[in-house]
Amino acid sequence: MADVGEFELELGPLQYQQEGDEKSFLTPTVLNLGVIPRMELVIDFVPLYPADGEPYQVTDTDFFAKFLIRKGVLQDETGPSLAVEAGPLLPEVNGQKGFGASANLIVSERWAGLTLHLNNEAELSRSELNFGWLTSLIGEMDLGAPIRPVAEVSFEIDVNSGEKTFGALGGAIWNVTEGFDLDAAGRIASVDGERGFDVRLGLTWAVAAWTPAGEESKEHDKSGQESKEHDKHEQATR
Repeated sequence: MADVGEFELELGPLQYQQEGDEKSFLTPTVLNLGVIPRMELVIDFVPLYPADGEPYQVTDTDFFAKFLIRKGVLQDETGPSLAVEAGPLLPEVNGQKGFGASANLIVSERWAGLTLHLNNEAELSRSELNFGWLTSLIGEMDLGAPIRPVAEVSFEIDVNSGEKTFGALGGAIWNVTEGFDLDAAGRIASVDGERGFDVRLGLTWAVAAWTPAGEESKEHDKSGQESKEHDKHEQATR
């Protein structure tokens, strides 16, 4: 969850995906912006470049709001962190037309160095509004080093068609510096019985877009206090 005034970019500069005979290069992009306490706005889209010469697409387009229901371990407090992320699915470029909707309940908990994130997402597809469901469990292990291993298992079903997708991912996240991470992962999947896999390289970059009014007051008070302390020290040394 981005803090108020914080902008976060999640970018996969170049990823490779194969489902059956279909091969594509992707550039997944997520834009997050903390707008008010406990709430951020999220824009997702995935530019897709088919390897067989098919037209360029922009897929998985959506605009969500994420709201923190309960502060927990991810906010340095006790108990699970609970958040809901919901909003419209937007028409794709050279892809699916029309609008859809999605709602995801996210539960996060931590035991020692292991952090788990459980996603429970309901979706109405673009145009036809077919109902789908996705459950995924993501695990991160903090070993006290800048690099931490991650893993994910997922299950997705389109209720109308009965199509089922099973997936498993393994990778690592490298905390390069404060506000900047690099990640790499590989994923295998079965899409309605057809095998697929993808290779992912990405980065996450967070930066302050503006300083909230309350924080500005704190910084001003802190600056004023430091100035007073400096004046007292100057007087004492004269």
